[in-house]
Amino acid sequence: GEVIKRIEDTDLKIVAMKMTKASEELAAQHYPDSMIKALGEKGIENGYEAADPVEQGKKIIQWLREYITSGPVVAMVLQGENAVKKMRQISGYTDPCKAEPGTIRGDLSNDSIVVANKEGRTVHNIVHASESIEEAEREIALWFKPEEIYDR
Repeated sequence: GEVIKRIEDTDLKIVAMKMTKASEELAAQHYPDSMIKALGEKGIENGYEAADPVEQGKKIIQWLREYITSGPVVAMVLQGENAVKKMRQISGYTDPCKAEPGTIRGDLSNDSIVVANKEGRTVHNIVHASESIEEAEREIALWFKPEEIYDR
């Protein structure tokens, strides 16, 4: 739908896409324990009310894993110059209520980190966008077999 249209409106090319349900094992690989402290620090910076980044990171990682396994997801691999940067730009800020109008999160999600924190869950912000090329490569290897990726 709309998310795919916005991706296609950039010069990014979808070279792999599938609807799937993440297992608990895949969720733990996508959001490994090694991310706990960084997720906690980022969460606190973005509005989660907590003093200890490790404790907050443990909550966030649990919520992320629960969310990603709660139903089907559409996984995609995008190709193009500065693909990671461009996808992050069109995605918008992590907290949808702070995301710029015209971005996927700013236009298509009405959730907020404040509400999510009060409800004890992760923010439902429509899309995940890898933060770096290295993270994208790691995540692509988790979600796709090489033969599922075309025109790479």
